[in-house]
Amino acid sequence: MHDPATPRLEPLPASAGAKVLGQWTAAQFARPKLVARLRQQLISWPGAAAWDLREIGQLDHVGAQLLWDHWGQRRPQQLHLLPSHAAVLERVEQFTALPGQRRRHDWRSAFLALGAVVLDKLHAMGAFLRLLGQLALDLLRLARAPHEGPWRDFSGNLYRIGATALPITALVGFLIGVVLAYLTAKQLRQFGADAYIVNILGVALIRELGPMLAAILVAGRSGSAITAQIGVMRVTDELDAMSVMGISHGFRLVLPRAMALAIAMPLVSVWTTLCALAGGIIASDIALDITPVFFLRTLPEAVQLGNLVLAVAKSVVFGVLIALIGCHYGLAVEPNTQSLGRGTTSSVVTSITVVILVDALFAIAFQNVGF
Repeated sequence: MHDPATPRLEPLPASAGAKVLGQWTAAQFARPKLVARLRQQLISWPGAAAWDLREIGQLDHVGAQLLWDHWGQRRPQQLHLLPSHAAVLERVEQFTALPGQRRRHDWRSAFLALGAVVLDKLHAMGAFLRLLGQLALDLLRLARAPHEGPWRDFSGNLYRIGATALPITALVGFLIGVVLAYLTAKQLRQFGADAYIVNILGVALIRELGPMLAAILVAGRSGSAITAQIGVMRVTDELDAMSVMGISHGFRLVLPRAMALAIAMPLVSVWTTLCALAGGIIASDIALDITPVFFLRTLPEAVQLGNLVLAVAKSVVFGVLIALIGCHYGLAVEPNTQSLGRGTTSSVVTSITVVILVDALFAIAFQNVGF
């Protein structure tokens, strides 16, 4: 004897069809052996034209989905079912589509997805421009009333962004200088142009690699911290509390961080460049017998002052952009931890990308400076 609740199939006496019995619910399908046996029964009715579902005790979406998939996701020629079962089957039919049917609309879905991405990026650019304009207004407000400025936040961010970044930037800069000197020495030795290592290292490290390395390290280290700090304030409703108290987010959060990075970034860049030059000097002395005295004496003649000025100017721009990008993604964080992690990752990736892009623009616009 069958359990009345067990889902099963029986042949229809009047036609080559199938009668569906039992309870077709998720609770019944939790038994793997029952599901395997039921699938074997379904295979024995591949071409049944008539299906009678009126004697099903209970039907939910799991059972309806199993029948719908067996029917090839289209209704049989003859289908008898109760109104309550028809509602469940209609919902399964509505939200299930064949793979081929989905592909027909791929071009439309791709077009709409592209439009959504473009609109989202335009919205983000608009928010970033508003943040930049608000920074300019906050600077004017600070110039009119310096005693009201967030100087404590500024000094704290200056220490965290600048002073605490010196060890890691020194290590990376020194190692990059050593590697670049050794690789350059191998090429120059072939042509007997050992002395030109001063020109190559000087221009490469002072003009490009020093500011670039410092900006990338600060973007990954401090840019992510800025986004995380402001994002946590969003999660804990501190930003909403500031708005209720009439405290400007731009003046209290964005302005001190932008000012701190605008000042710290050139200093960290010069520090990284000096450490890289120190590594280059040591490697040049070992690989090419270029003494440190000769290197330091030749460096001012090989590298003009314009390269250093350009590097410092780039670093200021890098610092402001990193701060604004970090604050932008921090203010855009939604009050949940998933959005906080996604915003921090996006902040780092965007900051590094923008730094490289702006550096390329500087290289093209000022290609005649310092030569």
